[in-house]
Amino acid sequence: MPSRNDFRFHRRETRIPMEIPVVLEGHRQLPGVESTFTENVSAKGARVVSSRRWDKGAQLLFASRTGEFRSAARVAYCQPLHGEGYAIGVEFLEPKGRWVVQTAN
Repeated sequence: MPSRNDFRFHRRETRIPMEIPVVLEGHRQLPGVESTFTENVSAKGARVVSSRRWDKGAQLLFASRTGEFRSAARVAYCQPLHGEGYAIGVEFLEPKGRWVVQTAN
């Protein structure tokens, strides 16, 4: 029988716990801009708290509230949080500007 560790998922990049104010736009059923924050970040994405449930694979616009960074993004997952809201994983598709974590070249 395989050990429990055989099925672990390993991310390509380390996530850094960091609360960054961001905005999300592009929800299909609830149009408008949502101001929220990240829970953790990497060079290629972030885990974000949202009051809205997002469909896996949905496209959205992700931007820092300072305006220094913006990107088209894809929802990698959406998990309900204890209490209210959802944690969504976003993958940056077309990053523009300066994000808090840079890709190693």
